[in-house]
Amino acid sequence: MNEIVSLKNIVVDFDGEPVLTGLSLDIHDKEFVTFLGPSGCGKTTTLRVIGGFVQPKSGNVFFNGQDITHLPPYKRQVNTVFQKYALFPHLNVFENVAFGLRLQKKLDEKEIRLRVQEMLEVVGLKGYERRDTSNLSGGQQQRVAIARGLINHPKVLLLDEPLGALDLKLRKEMQLELKRLQQAMDITFIYVTHDQEEALTMSDTVVVMHDGDIQQIGSPIDIYNEPINAFVASFIGESNIIDGIMLRDFMVEFAGNEFTCVDKGFGHNELVQVVVRPEDIQVVPAIQGQLTGVVKEVIFKGVHYEMHVEQAGYEWIIHSTQGSEPGELIGMCIGPDEIHIMQRAEA
Repeated sequence: MNEIVSLKNIVVDFDGEPVLTGLSLDIHDKEFVTFLGPSGCGKTTTLRVIGGFVQPKSGNVFFNGQDITHLPPYKRQVNTVFQKYALFPHLNVFENVAFGLRLQKKLDEKEIRLRVQEMLEVVGLKGYERRDTSNLSGGQQQRVAIARGLINHPKVLLLDEPLGALDLKLRKEMQLELKRLQQAMDITFIYVTHDQEEALTMSDTVVVMHDGDIQQIGSPIDIYNEPINAFVASFIGESNIIDGIMLRDFMVEFAGNEFTCVDKGFGHNELVQVVVRPEDIQVVPAIQGQLTGVVKEVIFKGVHYEMHVEQAGYEWIIHSTQGSEPGELIGMCIGPDEIHIMQRAEA
């Protein structure tokens, strides 16, 4: 795939405080890319650098190989959908969507009407042309904002936490709708969120950020199953992270036992960290377990039980469709594919 956006050594600070610390990233054409991270990690700033709303202190922004670092937003083939939608309250749905087309002053009214009606049909708002935007639901307002962002056929659409104001049910519906739209329009979507499930659901590529820099880039499956460090492992879903020793290739020691794993390439007896997802621990009778522990707490989560289990001074989190009783001694089995090895984080 061709690189449509490239960021090279981007540095941004606000009032002397570093926000982006030399960030570099290539984004491919027609991908759904999500910047994921906690508040203040620099993901929205990165989006605004791409859009031209923030000028980097140093570094360059390339679009299809052309340096656009100093190009103003309106001259970039990029549109933005903001969290607050930023609809014009004095304009109806039709005029909100048509706004960008009218700025071009090249299209006649017939062409504008045709383009707006086509776009409203794409976002599921056919027949809403004359509606006052203030009388629309949050989800409908968001669809108007997306239609307005897509009407000029941008090469890239930037979306800054656009689902943040919606309730949970509508958020989940709109996640699938946005993915459908991205595929239907066949353009690049660059999305910002702090919601891990949202990122995993929608994205082709996830960029995990922390403290103004990129921690890991990969597919949702790679990011979830093979976190590169403890921050990624703990931020993307829940994880059991425990210190261990890589005895040799495919053999690791942790929690007082030796386990076969699928990792290699570490040093002999290298100190490592071991990641095991809560859903990857099999609960068995104590006599059958590789490890045994005492159940301290059981929480019903709807689709599974979350159990907190004490074993040799460490508290494991286990997700299971069957709940054990507090105080019960249980066995735990962990398969080779469920063990993920990372380099030990420096103290």
